[in-house]
Amino acid sequence: MNKPTLTVHAQHEDFYILEKPAGLNFHSEDGPGFVVLAEQQLNEKLYAVHRLDKVTSGLIILARSSVAAAEFTRLFTAHQVDKFYLALSDSKPKKKQGWVKGDMAKSRRSSFKLLKSLQNPAITRFYSLSIAANLRGFILKPYSGKTHQLRVALKSLAAPILGDSLYGGGSAERTYLHAYALSFEWQNQQHLYVCKPDCTTLFGQLIEHENFHTWQQPWQLDW
Repeated sequence: MNKPTLTVHAQHEDFYILEKPAGLNFHSEDGPGFVVLAEQQLNEKLYAVHRLDKVTSGLIILARSSVAAAEFTRLFTAHQVDKFYLALSDSKPKKKQGWVKGDMAKSRRSSFKLLKSLQNPAITRFYSLSIAANLRGFILKPYSGKTHQLRVALKSLAAPILGDSLYGGGSAERTYLHAYALSFEWQNQQHLYVCKPDCTTLFGQLIEHENFHTWQQPWQLDW
């Protein structure tokens, strides 16, 4: 299997912003993972400060020093890095926009489920739009960083992500979840990054939709 060439969206003296392809493990498991591939490609030691599921594509920050990594960890812990995701579902959600809140608990296989309790809840806000018959697009902002949080949130709305077989999504060539944008302040400067998903997939129908322009700068939406 050929090693994928990773797309570098931005280079800063303290970090890189890279794009992770769907289907690539974040950490090395059955071959070099995303972080190792990035280190090999950029020829330097890099530090993971957040992660994406194997099935998810999109933007990732990799710090270039342990000092920068510690500062990013502080920012993430303080919820000062805003992340925005795009997703598709072939099911109609219980509501078209709003909040999904609840504690998460382990379920069968390696999945999780959303509970009604709110002791240490996963919190997500989302908007959606109808793209075509049996196809709805979502933009989501997680306010917490729980494993499988967005996948569980959409499952709880009766609109599991297309291609997400673990959570009952309709069959597709990939899981349609993409880390679309990042917003954070670094050294008193605001950093904004956007990475549109692969337009040759079903994501193209979302990007070409007449109302997608309202999601072009996701940090300007009313969150």
